[in-house]
Amino acid sequence: MLRRPFLALAIASVSLTGQAGLAQSAPPSMQAQTTPQDAVPASELRALLAAMGLYDILAIMAAEGRDSAPDLEADMFPGQGGAAWMATVASIYATDKMTAAFEAALPVALLSDAHIAALRGFFESDLGARIAAGETAARQAFLDPEVEQIATDLAEDRAAQNHPRIAQLTEFNLVNDLVERNVSGALNSNFAFFRGLSDGGAFAAPIPEEMMLAQVWGQEPEIRAETVQWLFAYQTLAYEDLSDADLQAYIDLSRSDAGRAINASLFAAFDTVFNAISHDLGRAAAGFMAGEDT
Repeated sequence: MLRRPFLALAIASVSLTGQAGLAQSAPPSMQAQTTPQDAVPASELRALLAAMGLYDILAIMAAEGRDSAPDLEADMFPGQGGAAWMATVASIYATDKMTAAFEAALPVALLSDAHIAALRGFFESDLGARIAAGETAARQAFLDPEVEQIATDLAEDRAAQNHPRIAQLTEFNLVNDLVERNVSGALNSNFAFFRGLSDGGAFAAPIPEEMMLAQVWGQEPEIRAETVQWLFAYQTLAYEDLSDADLQAYIDLSRSDAGRAINASLFAAFDTVFNAISHDLGRAAAGFMAGEDT
């Protein structure tokens, strides 16, 4: 149910046609977000998120973001960022800020008391705890590129051999609509980054929104391929210790009303959080591209 954020924006060329379906307004800045009390999840929901390992995953996502700072600097303003850029990215990816934004963005209305009870019953069981631990451990392990490559190679070998686990993972991804949700989220995040660059004055002249959309949409095939590869590699590692019956129980939960509700809720919150992060990164990067510390 958890997506990996992507930032693979290329800004060298811009085409002339747009693509419907992407966000068409700048997302709110993380710097400006507040956390209304009525938007904070109830204690039962927070207990569910903790049982699912969501707070641990958010901390790892924050680390992923901070680790991306040198690559982004190298791609966009080589040698101009230094410690100031690292500090800026660390602030944008502050774990406490991300957690508060995620809780505020979570559409609690999609989840009924019955949903929460069913989900807590699953994730607070032995199987649910093992699933959450496996997902968290795999995400943590993927901070090491060598581990990610090993998992990728294993998943690809199994796919070539028509291994039964690949069929189960394919079903899991289809039930949760993980490929489409992740691709859509990545495209919207990249558009938000582009808007952040524009809002921050990175370009000599304003770029029409249609051109931004076309540039972002041109990344769709690459993002889709990377998403599929990453999902199977991550899931191969995360669920390696599960039996086929265990994984089928997880698939069955995902197919239930409660599973669909939590999946929709999580993706909605992640989309809001990462669109805001991406916009903030773009604005910050624009300042460094202009030779100004922001």
